Amino acid sequence: MKFAEHLTAHITPEWRKQYINYEEMKAMLYAAIEQSPSAELVEREMVTRYFAKFDEEFFHYCDKELAKINTFYSEKMAEATRKYGSLRSELTEALEMGHPKKQPAWKRRTPLGKKNVPARKIQDLKLAFSEFYLGLILLQNYQNLNFTGFRKILKKHDKLLSVDYGARWRTDHVEAAHFYTNKDIDRLIQETEQAVTQDIEGGDRQRAMKRLRVPPLGEQQSPWTTFKVGLFSGAFVVLFITVVIAAMFYGFGENWRAGMRMFRAPFLIIECLFLWGVNVYGWRSSGVNHVLIFELDPRNHLSEQNIMEVASVFGVIWAICVLSYIFCDPLGIPQYAAPLCLYTLMAAFLLNPTKTFHHEARYWALRVLGRVIMAPFCFVNFADFWLADQLNSMVPAFLDIPFLICFFGRSPTWHKAGKAASHCVEYVSLLHPIVAILPAYFRFAQCIRRYRDTKESFPHLVNAAKYATSFFVVIFAHKYHTTTDTYPLSKDNPWVYCWISAAIFSSCYAYTWDIKMDWGLFDSKAGDNRFLREEIVYSSTWFYYFGIIEDLILRFSWTLSMSLIEAGYIEGDVMMTILSPLEVFRRFIWNYFRLENEHLNNVGKFRAVRDISVAPMDCSDQTTILRMMDEADGVLNRRRGKAAGGKSGTKKNKQEQRLLLQGESIEDLCS
Repeated sequence: MKFAEHLTAHITPEWRKQYINYEEMKAMLYAAIEQSPSAELVEREMVTRYFAKFDEEFFHYCDKELAKINTFYSEKMAEATRKYGSLRSELTEALEMGHPKKQPAWKRRTPLGKKNVPARKIQDLKLAFSEFYLGLILLQNYQNLNFTGFRKILKKHDKLLSVDYGARWRTDHVEAAHFYTNKDIDRLIQETEQAVTQDIEGGDRQRAMKRLRVPPLGEQQSPWTTFKVGLFSGAFVVLFITVVIAAMFYGFGENWRAGMRMFRAPFLIIECLFLWGVNVYGWRSSGVNHVLIFELDPRNHLSEQNIMEVASVFGVIWAICVLSYIFCDPLGIPQYAAPLCLYTLMAAFLLNPTKTFHHEARYWALRVLGRVIMAPFCFVNFADFWLADQLNSMVPAFLDIPFLICFFGRSPTWHKAGKAASHCVEYVSLLHPIVAILPAYFRFAQCIRRYRDTKESFPHLVNAAKYATSFFVVIFAHKYHTTTDTYPLSKDNPWVYCWISAAIFSSCYAYTWDIKMDWGLFDSKAGDNRFLREEIVYSSTWFYYFGIIEDLILRFSWTLSMSLIEAGYIEGDVMMTILSPLEVFRRFIWNYFRLENEHLNNVGKFRAVRDISVAPMDCSDQTTILRMMDEADGVLNRRRGKAAGGKSGTKKNKQEQRLLLQGESIEDLCS
C-alpha cells in the first residue's frame, strides 16, 4: 500500500486538516519536475536557479506544515494532561471514599469494589479511562503518521531532484520538532495503563489491557461474515422475485388487503436495517465518524456487514413466510400462522435476554428506543432524536398495529379470516390517528425537552412546531375519512381542504428544515459548491443535488397518492405499500447528509473521542454544553445569521458565543 493510501486509511477523521498535506506536497514535487526547463535546451545555471527557487517554496511550505502540526499536537497534549489530572483526582477521591464493607463478588475483584464506592461511579471511571486512553492512542498515532509523512516526502524530494537537502532539512527541523521530541504522550499512556491496572483492576494487567484495547485501525471484516452476507442477500433477491411472481399469478387470496398489511411492517423494518448497513459503509468510507456521533463503544460495535447480515437473514425469513401465506392450501398449513410466526421471530430476536446474536447492540437499541418513548422525561442525545426521525419515516408500520390487534382479536382461527379481515381493513377507529401521531409526538416531546434544558427557543421550539404540523395533517385526514358518508363527494367535504392545506404547509416546513438546518446546505459561503456548503465530505457534488431533488419529490409524493386514489386509479393500500419503501429510501439519503453535518461540527471542535465526565454535572454545566451544541456560530454548518438573534443580539452575547467556541473541552470551559 502506498503511503498516501495508508495515511488516508489511518487518520483520525475529525483531525483531517491537521495532518501533513502529503498529497499536496507530492503534487508540488511532480509539477516541479514536469515544468522544469530541459537541460538540453537551456543553460545548466538556469536549471539550477529553477530548482533552487522551487526548493525555497517547497521548504517554506514544509515549515508551515510543521508549525501547524506542532501547534495542534501541543494543544491536544495540554488538553490530555489536564484531562488526566482530572481523572486521577476523581480516582483518588473514589479510592479514599468510605470504608471497606461487604460487597458482592463481582465488585470485590477491584480495589474500588472493596470500598463504599457506588457501582455507577466505578463504571463511569472505567469508561472515562477507557475513552481517555483511546484519545491518547489516537494522538500517538497522529505523531507517528506525521513523522512518517515528512520522512517519506523528503526522501521522495531527494530522489526526484538527486539532492540531499531533504535529509538535512529533516534532521535539522523535523527531528528537532516538538511533536517528535516530546515523549509526554508515551508517559501518559504508561501512567494510564498503570492506574487502570493497579487502582481499578486490582493488579490484573490482562484484564486492564482488555478494557483499554484499541481496535486496529483499518480492521478488516471476517471473510465468514462477508460470505454470509452474500449468501443470504442473494437468497433474499431470488426469493423476493419469487414472491413478486407468485403474488402476480396467485395473489394474496380473497382478503389480499389483510395479507398486504400483515407483511408490510416487517418488510419496512428489514429494508430500514439493510439501508442502515449501507449508510454505515458510506460513512466509514467517507471518514464520517458515526461511532463517535452515536457515542458507540469504539471497541465493540456492529459493522455494516453485521447489520446487513441481520437484515438479509430476516429478509429470507420474510420471503419464506409470504410464500407460505400464498401457498398455504397446497402446503396444508394455517394461512395466518406465517405472519404470526414472522412477528414472533422478530420480537424474540430483539428481546432475547441471552448474550447471543449481538446482544450489546440489541440492548443499546432498546435503551435508545426506551429514551425515545420517555422523551419528555429523559435527556436527549443525538442517537435518541436520530432514531425518532427514523420512526417518522415508518408511520405505515405503526398504522398496521391497530389492524393486527383488531384482526387477531376478532379471528380466533388462523386458517381463514372470514369477515374479520374486511371489518378490520375498513374500520377506522380513534386508535388510528393516535398511532399515526406517535412518531411525530416523540420528536415534538424531545424538542420541548431540549428547550427546557437550554432555554433556547431557536431551534428547539421552531423544530417542535415543525412536528406539530403533522398533528394537524393526521387529525384533518381522520376527520375526512370519518365523514365520507356525510359528504359523498370529496369536493363538498370541508375537511379535505383543511387536510390538503395542512399537508402542503407541513411538507414545505419539513423540506426547508431538511435542507437548511439538518443538512446545512444553501450556505451563503458555499464558494465553488454552489447551493451546498463551504466544506463537503462526499466526493461528488451531484450526490448532494440528487439528495435535494429526491427529498423534494418524496416529501410531496402524497400529492400523487391522493390524486390517484381519489380518481379511483389505484387502491389506497396498494399506493401506501408502494410509497412506504420510498419514504424509507428518502430517510436513507437523509441520514448521509445529517451525519455529515454533525461530523463537520465535530471536526470544527477537533472532537475525536467521547467526553466522559465522571464528576456530577450541575445544571449550569449542562446548559453550557447544550448551548455550545445549538449556538448559531458553535454549530459550524447551521449558520442562522439574523434568524438566530436578529438585530436584537447584543455585543455581550456575541462575546459569550466566541468564548464558548474557544473551549475544546469541558475543562476549558470550567477554567
